[in-house]
Amino acid sequence: MLTLSGRGTIGLPSGKDHGRAVVRVVVTDDEVRAPTDARLVRSDPIPPGYAYYMAHPRDAALLDGAPSGAARLVLPDKFDYLAHGDVLCIWTDSGNVRTLHRRASRHNSFLVTERCNSYCLMCSQPPRNVDDDWIIDEILEALPLLDPATPEIGFTGGEPTLLGERFIGVLRECKRLLPSASVHVLSNGRKFADPKLARAWAEVDHPDLMVGIPIYSDISDRHDYVVQADGAFDETIRGILNLKRARQRVEIRVVIHKQTYTGLPRLAEFLARNLLFVDHVALMGLEIMGFTRANLDLLWIDPLEYQRELKQAVRTLAGYNMNVSIYNHQLCLLDRDLWPYAVQSISDWKNEYIPECAQCSVRERCGGFFSSAQYRRSTNIKAFTTDIPASAFVR
Repeated sequence: MLTLSGRGTIGLPSGKDHGRAVVRVVVTDDEVRAPTDARLVRSDPIPPGYAYYMAHPRDAALLDGAPSGAARLVLPDKFDYLAHGDVLCIWTDSGNVRTLHRRASRHNSFLVTERCNSYCLMCSQPPRNVDDDWIIDEILEALPLLDPATPEIGFTGGEPTLLGERFIGVLRECKRLLPSASVHVLSNGRKFADPKLARAWAEVDHPDLMVGIPIYSDISDRHDYVVQADGAFDETIRGILNLKRARQRVEIRVVIHKQTYTGLPRLAEFLARNLLFVDHVALMGLEIMGFTRANLDLLWIDPLEYQRELKQAVRTLAGYNMNVSIYNHQLCLLDRDLWPYAVQSISDWKNEYIPECAQCSVRERCGGFFSSAQYRRSTNIKAFTTDIPASAFVR
């Protein structure tokens, strides 16, 4: 697991204001320099002209040679992964550092807000009712620093749509600044029940935008129980219909746990009969973070125990020619018939494998584990010791 935030040691020149700075990491001088660039020092000589100079702890002494008018930052431990073009937020009063974007990764997401209008039993980012509008400002500062060739980017929360027009503005900036990037937004879909928001979303006219919306049951009361919000199911369905009416791309996400697995076959039938036109269905394993840890006994079930229901759901969705995938599962726990649908979906910064996986012949195709699997995982993990033909992964 990569460490994305920590505290370093910062020194500011006299007269420089304390505050928050969003900067691009620069390792070479090959590109045009911007005022927000921060030079990562690895050797002498140190080129002049940067507002910020940074070094890993092992290279801290090199900062003594930085220009006197520049800020100097000894990075926190475990930030060795930083590379040219990465984007950081630095708090100049404390030395706190947070990685906002890693140029070489395809798993970059911006948290838009911690606020949410649902309170899901298994939320990995428990909502807080706080004034965090500053996050949008930070995102708008970061986007111009990203490589214009960035292939994909994500936004999550909390609930991004609570920001209304401010978040729509972020999507417009993505379209303008990152023309090659596919954009994926995680939302509970409820605010799209307002046709005005669905229309505003569509009017961005982004060429590659998808919103991932959860549905946990075909029964409204069961879905509302999982998200802990009365009326959420009806709002979510109306929101999806409004988005599709506006020809927007929608993904349905289903987190599988003890409260949802028995209804998977019925939910698949519901989706196939009522929402056949959605663009993707992701059937997802549980991430043991946030509220999931607090509700673990209520939620945890070994994936081996729901293979019959999962297989039936996939067969139904695929039978209707719906685009279906399985996320966050280990191949050794999946029925072999489901392997063609399994995707390596866990973000690289929190994707891990355990010792049992070391000699597995299909490790390179397996989704692995969330780092939070340390709190609970199946006792049935096993390595495959024989070669598995590539045809086993073909639909």
